[in-house]
Amino acid sequence: MRKLKSIFTIIAILSLLLLAACGNKSVSNSEKGKGTNNTSDKSYTVEHAMGKTTIKGTPKRVVILTNEGTEALLALGIKPVGAVQSWTGHPWYDHIKDKMKGVKVVGTEDQVNVEAIAKLHPDLIIGNKMRQEKIYDQLSAIAPTVFAETLRGDWKDNFSLYAKAVNKEAKGKEVIQQFDQRIADIKKELGDKTKMKVSLVRFMSGDVRIYHKDTFAGVIFDQLGFARPKGQDVNDFAERNLTKERIPAMDGGILFYFTYDTGDGNASSLEKEYINDPLFKNLKVAKAGNVHKVNDVIWNTAGGVIAANLMLDDIEKIFLNKQ
Repeated sequence: MRKLKSIFTIIAILSLLLLAACGNKSVSNSEKGKGTNNTSDKSYTVEHAMGKTTIKGTPKRVVILTNEGTEALLALGIKPVGAVQSWTGHPWYDHIKDKMKGVKVVGTEDQVNVEAIAKLHPDLIIGNKMRQEKIYDQLSAIAPTVFAETLRGDWKDNFSLYAKAVNKEAKGKEVIQQFDQRIADIKKELGDKTKMKVSLVRFMSGDVRIYHKDTFAGVIFDQLGFARPKGQDVNDFAERNLTKERIPAMDGGILFYFTYDTGDGNASSLEKEYINDPLFKNLKVAKAGNVHKVNDVIWNTAGGVIAANLMLDDIEKIFLNKQ
């Protein structure tokens, strides 16, 4: 009888221990459900060009639909699962290709492959209203989608939006602060050199442009405190389709030109035609030997934070003789 009682006692103790263990497990799961220790389940809302989008947890599979957005993600330490190909890369620009190995191409900025995006099962899509407004609803049906408003001017506005979208605002602020500090340091070294009026010219197939302040390079020169020729010192995009009669408007204290050539040679031919024209050779800036050809990808087309820093490298080399 005593032996039987002992057996029942042992069974009772084991039952109590089992119930206690289950109770602790239940409390633990309940706490996790509240999100106290698991930030990956928290939701946040991002306000953007198309409205408001709620995103659950930190995105791990991001698709990016602009070139400058690709650079933003890389600077934030994120490799996208899919991205639109670089405008002149095969498929990526030289300055980012090593960081883009394994990333799937999902079309171009102006011709996105929605089906390719869906196959990647993204948990966030980042695009641009200026480029992809018409397919926003299709993209939103695949995953939470955030759109920037435009692609011109200050790339930092878009960068801050992207950092918020991927739940990396603190890292985003750090990247911007580092860039702004670099600008401040270079500006100090430049001193009176910023009084030299900077002229910006771009050659494209069938189009010659003078770039104003609301451009990628224009914003950077403005932040550095550089002067601009009177006709270029305006807060808009560019004067387009310049005839040769407008070559005198290119004059300045120093002139930078860049050529967007897609491989057919048309833009390069137009560049040579204008640069060798007597009107161009008669410019004060040409006679002074202050005309510089620079990389179109870095000074304009890429449009992101990585290119911005590489452009600062060029400025240091040209103005401060840094190698």
